[in-house]
Amino acid sequence: MRTYRYFLLLFWVGQPYPTVSTPLSKRTSGFPAKKRALELSGNSKTELNRSKRSWMWNQFFLLEEYTGSDYQYVGKLHSDQDRGDGSLKYILSGDGAGDLFIINENTGDIQATKKLDREEKPVYILRAQAINRRTGRPVEPESEFIIKIHDINDNEPIFTKEVYTATVPEMSDVGTFVVQVTATDADDPTYGNSAKVVYSILQGQPYFSVESETGIIKTALLNMDRENREQYQVVIQAKDMGGQMGGLSGTTTVNITLTDVNDNPPRFPQSTYQFNTPESSPPGTSIGRIKASDADMGENAAIEYSITEGEGLDMFDVVTDQETQEGIITVKKLLDFEKKKVYTLKVEATNPHVEPRFLYLGPFKDSATVRILVEDVDEPPVFSKVAYILQIREDAQINTTIGSVTAQDPDAARNPVKYSVDRHTDMDRIFNIDSGNGSIFTSKLLDRETLLWHNITVIATEINNPKQSSRVPLYIKVLDVNDNAPEFAEFYETFVCEKAKADQLIQTLRAVDKDDPYSGHQFSFSLAPEAASGSNFTIQDNKDNTAGILTRKNGYSRHEMSTYLLPVVISDNDYPVQSSTGTVTVRVCACDHHGNMQSCHAEALVHPTGLSTGALIAILLCIVTLLVTVVLFAALRRQRKKEPLIISKEDIRDNIVSYNDEGGGEEDTQAFDIGTLRNPEAIEDSKLRRDIVPEALFLPRRTPAARDNTDVRDFINQRLKENDTDPTAPPYDSLATYAYEGTGSVADSLSSLESVTTDGDQDYDYLSDWGPRFKKLADMYGGVDSDKDS
Repeated sequence: MRTYRYFLLLFWVGQPYPTVSTPLSKRTSGFPAKKRALELSGNSKTELNRSKRSWMWNQFFLLEEYTGSDYQYVGKLHSDQDRGDGSLKYILSGDGAGDLFIINENTGDIQATKKLDREEKPVYILRAQAINRRTGRPVEPESEFIIKIHDINDNEPIFTKEVYTATVPEMSDVGTFVVQVTATDADDPTYGNSAKVVYSILQGQPYFSVESETGIIKTALLNMDRENREQYQVVIQAKDMGGQMGGLSGTTTVNITLTDVNDNPPRFPQSTYQFNTPESSPPGTSIGRIKASDADMGENAAIEYSITEGEGLDMFDVVTDQETQEGIITVKKLLDFEKKKVYTLKVEATNPHVEPRFLYLGPFKDSATVRILVEDVDEPPVFSKVAYILQIREDAQINTTIGSVTAQDPDAARNPVKYSVDRHTDMDRIFNIDSGNGSIFTSKLLDRETLLWHNITVIATEINNPKQSSRVPLYIKVLDVNDNAPEFAEFYETFVCEKAKADQLIQTLRAVDKDDPYSGHQFSFSLAPEAASGSNFTIQDNKDNTAGILTRKNGYSRHEMSTYLLPVVISDNDYPVQSSTGTVTVRVCACDHHGNMQSCHAEALVHPTGLSTGALIAILLCIVTLLVTVVLFAALRRQRKKEPLIISKEDIRDNIVSYNDEGGGEEDTQAFDIGTLRNPEAIEDSKLRRDIVPEALFLPRRTPAARDNTDVRDFINQRLKENDTDPTAPPYDSLATYAYEGTGSVADSLSSLESVTTDGDQDYDYLSDWGPRFKKLADMYGGVDSDKDS
């Protein structure tokens, strides 16, 4: 028969709570079918016998937040194999074993070493086992059991927010939802009432209420007005244990704001407004501002102003300033103090956004009376017309009256007015005006052909107040008079072929007239009376302001008559008749068979005895012209040779001597002889520079001979000064040498070659004065002289 072994798990739960075991539906196996003893620690040691052990008590509760000074006793582990001789060892494993839960390996007593918190870990799963201390082998199979932490009310309710913010419309009905607050309790909601939360209001009555179970805050007072009070602070408490005594609690603050609704109509603070404005105010001018007050906010306080009735509906307007919600009274049309001095208007202020549920409070609009006083202003004179148009004939005499203008002072005083012409518009002073009655008359003669329209400006000024003046344009049209004769449209010069036939058209004539008759131009053409009888040409008037020149005979000769001057009379058909005579030049020319001109000059007749006198004169004139030309050309070339080599100031070429030609000898380089620079005493006074115009008769300066022991610096400075002040120096780059060769030694030459030419003996005693370097020479030459003397 199979042998079964098992553990007896003995747990002790201290006062005041008894140990509670809950049977689980777990079938045990492998335990012997014999009596088992369950030992309970404490005063009670009752043996329990049972005939059959089919189920095991393996779930237990342990009190959380134990505050005792000793370890909290959990239970005892005992095996039926334990003989009490210490051969068995009890082992505990699982959650918290060895740290949170410890076991006495000899007795099997289990204890909790720390204070347990169910909110941190509500369940611990442990495994117990008994092993042979000597062999280390288990004598019982491992058994698992559960320890649940028994909850106590050690956590207060906590709200999800420290401060809630909510809004609700003003004037809301009682019971209107505002906001819901929520508090949570960390205790076990399945055990007792530790986690059962009840809400209550501590601050905020009688305006608001809260549902105890849901935490929903609602309005509790009717007609709460935002204009009276806008902000409310409500304190809500959440208490566990179902709100019973001893329960824990937490609080939160709810800030509630009443939002605005349009429950207040606009109201004018006064019933009558009065403004003044001058009559000269242009349209759009602001006269004044009015404002109706509205206790609401935002769009509920928006106001629209309008003029509903009154005497100035068409003279004034009112607009709304969207920023300040004011009504701005403006001028709509020009005012006239003389016509109307006072206007009375009725202005209405209305809320454009109205809430229907508050219409019972009355109409959401208000009205006020606005009186506008028009102030008199000294206005400038006013002309009877906006502009004047006058006409006058161009042949009008000076001081002829054209017309008149009139202007009056619109003010009640009716101040007298004087007139004048703006001379900026009449610079030539062609017109003038009577300052008293405004009559316009001419002061100069007119000419329509010069200027058709005269646009001037007339000024009307109050005599008592010259600052008040007004202007009016005056347009004067000059009417035409037939005072200009017609004339040819262009200069006519035509030709006739030598072989022309009679009645052949050679030219068409047209005329123009500066005048502008009402019925249009009607010109007539005819030959002048003095040329009509013997003329070789006739004039044919085409009756369309044109005429044609016709030949009167067959054939013309250039040698007999090369040019004909044909006077033509042109007349207009206006009154008085004006006419003029124009001359047409007709030249006789040789033409081809198509009538195209070839030549219009008469050829000279050639005589067998020789040239004509005219031809001889022409030839002589040509010869004289050629001679004069040759002489002038030679003179110009001669003049050019006298000019400097380089004329232009901007010619910066160097003065270069070319060596690639044969040249003409030493004279070619005379201008560039630098020997005089090296030996100042070699300058020749008779030689002139060859690179300048001979007319500039500047003689070269003779450079004074350098003084004995002249310093080289002084010499160079002297040369620089001479070249800077020399007027004969070329105005371009040239070579200037400032080297200084010196004037030789004061002892002259020491060479013995010249001694033969000396008549007497030389004295060399001065050599001894020259220092140790010349001592040898002094001994040599001095000694010789001594020998001779001896």
